[in-house]
Amino acid sequence: MEFGGLEPCTSNSPDSSRKRNRKRKPAELGESDGLSGKKLKRISALAEAAAKIDPSHLADFFAKPHWHGIGLLGFYTYFNKALSQVSFPWVELFEETPLSMLIDVPLSDIPQPIYKASVNWIKQHPFGDLSHFVSWAIERIIREQHTCGVAAFVALAMVLRTKPDVLTTLLPMLRERIMFQGQDKLPVTVWLMAQASEGDLSVGLYSWAHNLLPLVGNNKCYSLQSVDLILQLVEKILSNPESRTILVNGAVRDGIQLIPPTSFEILVRFTFPASSARVKTTERFEAIYPLLKEVALAPGSREIFGFSLKLAGEGNPVLAKEATEIAIGSLTANADCFKQWDILYKENLEASVVLLKKLVDEWKDHSLKLISTPSDTLTLNRAMNSFRLKNKKAITEREALCSIYKEADKSCKVILGRLSSGSGYLKGITAVTAAGAVVVGAVAGAVATVVIGGATGMEYFQ
Repeated sequence: MEFGGLEPCTSNSPDSSRKRNRKRKPAELGESDGLSGKKLKRISALAEAAAKIDPSHLADFFAKPHWHGIGLLGFYTYFNKALSQVSFPWVELFEETPLSMLIDVPLSDIPQPIYKASVNWIKQHPFGDLSHFVSWAIERIIREQHTCGVAAFVALAMVLRTKPDVLTTLLPMLRERIMFQGQDKLPVTVWLMAQASEGDLSVGLYSWAHNLLPLVGNNKCYSLQSVDLILQLVEKILSNPESRTILVNGAVRDGIQLIPPTSFEILVRFTFPASSARVKTTERFEAIYPLLKEVALAPGSREIFGFSLKLAGEGNPVLAKEATEIAIGSLTANADCFKQWDILYKENLEASVVLLKKLVDEWKDHSLKLISTPSDTLTLNRAMNSFRLKNKKAITEREALCSIYKEADKSCKVILGRLSSGSGYLKGITAVTAAGAVVVGAVAGAVATVVIGGATGMEYFQ
């Protein structure tokens, strides 16, 4: 898969100074916002029709008893009748309007009393009913692209802003069902995620990372304009002044990372292409990368270590440097990554040599974290000894990469030397082991030598 060959149209990134949820009325819109006079007339018609909705009449509707789950369909029907005269060719509108404007369509034209009353009523409904309704409304929009009225968008926007988590339950459906796939469906998909992000930034980023970023990786299937729209959404999410606090603190949602390792790998590849592959898109990825990296690394993941080790050996110096930094960070955050490294060591030998040398060169910077507990110290010690067993076997058998194994072995020796000289815990283990050997006797010592000498890979950790 090629990365870095994207060069989308000029960015319509949102103005970070715009206040969240600010409602822009038709009088505020103009040609500078990318809206033609024809579109302004349509928006004005929506505002005029919405202004005629009687709050007391809506309150009477909400007060009536409704069968379980049927009330939400009635809610849609109510707005469909009230706004039936409004022309809303959403396909054209969504394709030609920048996300910074599209995010408030059509709610910017719904009077606040109507909006607030609707939100309070929506909050009373069970999560399952809301999920079924959103699924139904999305399907209706897709199936009736040229006839679906504005009411479906009004109802969807209200529900998604009130209960953003509803969208997360439907992400697999949006990813897997054919009817929701394709570039022509992307604008409405981005609009749905933008509505949810207005209610919860974490849901917005979760949706973007799980459903949209993987599409960017498949750049043969999506146009430059589509990639631009996908980037606009994450730029809008990150422009919120509270985004760092909210997203880093909520990096794991219901046991699932906001940015899964597979998506983070795509992000790293696009942010650090080879020098010859840099395009305009690269700068946009570089701008969003620092915060997204922080979110992705917050939980700690052995899977992230695995792909970073792989990237470090792909031959792209820029990518390798960043991948090595990520790998070091993973090792210091989670000692279990050393066990993962032991499994991947031989198939990523050259990258392992680079990583080992970096650990040696930057030992003072990382050692306190690497040996912060006796358990972590022992894990590191076992990993280095396991690497040495592999190195020794390869060198003895004169394998093709013998010189690289020798280089790796030098670093392993240095690290083991520093562990034995700087860790009282390891010295204690050595002393106890020696005393035990005296008590048990020479036979036990010989058996131990045979067992350890024959151990390779994960057997050593066992």
